[in-house]
Amino acid sequence: MKRLASIFPILFLLAAAADAAPVVFVVRHTEKATAGGNDPELSPAGHKRADALAQILKDSQITAVFVTEFKRTQETAAPLATAAHLTPTIIPAKDVPALVVKLRALNGNALVVGHGNTIPDLVKELGIATPITIPEDDYTEIFVVSLADPPQLLRLHYPL
Repeated sequence: MKRLASIFPILFLLAAAADAAPVVFVVRHTEKATAGGNDPELSPAGHKRADALAQILKDSQITAVFVTEFKRTQETAAPLATAAHLTPTIIPAKDVPALVVKLRALNGNALVVGHGNTIPDLVKELGIATPITIPEDDYTEIFVVSLADPPQLLRLHYPL
């Protein structure tokens, strides 16, 4: 929990700078259940991590939440969306260009919950040249993209 506390000041500063440019918090869905076919729900660990994410981002002035059509992204975003009184916008997982259009039109900060195989393309399309790879078993990263000119990336971890 002490490690999480050190993230708060960074996120607060980024959110405060949002007057100049929106900040997009991009995370992979949290841990999924082993059963459920192509659209499993979150595991108990995934629900715990989703709650932790909501706590970490609670003061980030998020005004929009974007998820995919899959339960695991929607369940990951649910605690934060509920606390912020926001209804997540569903964008098909493979339609990164449509998501980028919506993110570029933002007037505030956003949370995007995606997938390990779509986040690298999203971050690239937002103007970040640094290649992103996400190991199959990694659910701990928060990619913080400032949509300033030029865009900037901060990569954080939120282990439980």
